[in-house]
Amino acid sequence: MNNSTNATNEDKIKVFKKLVEKSKNTVFFGGAGVSTESGIPDFRSKDGLYNQQYKYPPEEILSHTFFLNNTDEFYKFYKAKMNSLKYQPNITHIKLTELESKGKLGAIITQNIDGLHQNAGSKIVYELHGSVLRNYCMKCHKFYDAEYVFNSNGIPKCTCGGIIKPDVVLYEEGLDQNTLINSVKAIEEADLLIVAGTSLTVQPASGLINYFRGKNLVLINRDATLYDYKASLVINDSLGNVFDKV
Repeated sequence: MNNSTNATNEDKIKVFKKLVEKSKNTVFFGGAGVSTESGIPDFRSKDGLYNQQYKYPPEEILSHTFFLNNTDEFYKFYKAKMNSLKYQPNITHIKLTELESKGKLGAIITQNIDGLHQNAGSKIVYELHGSVLRNYCMKCHKFYDAEYVFNSNGIPKCTCGGIIKPDVVLYEEGLDQNTLINSVKAIEEADLLIVAGTSLTVQPASGLINYFRGKNLVLINRDATLYDYKASLVINDSLGNVFDKV
């Protein structure tokens, strides 16, 4: 990255900072790139989970059918690769919490299931794909925390004998309708929408950007996205570098 590119990004970050300061209702919509700087691997990059070799393809393992038919194999993968309890919020999570506490940020909409936004102190978080922090018995619906599931031996079982399922949206499962409705409402009411750390390729989550009716759409991602043409500001940089200056 040469100096002129650096200068361009620095100028863009200054513009971004002013947009945040002027905004009356900012909404943040984030993907896997928000958590990679905490050390959590993403899915689709060259080092992501989908490009690693397993006994079964990760897309197959993380499906509803596989969970039901190969529960033991599902949990071997899930406990090894989806345990976010050892990770801590990074500067982006922390800055978003600060913006919320100041009344600048109306909501966070996330595709992540790691719970790091809540860990950082954010209150209004719509988790499109669920969370590893919530787990339920499929038989009696008793709640279990993430520690119980990740520290269990084999398939985690309820005291009633039922199998415990993480409250995460697997392939073949639909998004929670209330979460979806609240996310659409938040985006529709925002005057500034920040979309960050996502390639915007996963439907239906990526389609939520089409509900934005506000003035400024900011896209922050290391790589270009298919929605860059819609944005009033595009910053191709790490989220940590951008939010460190907000």
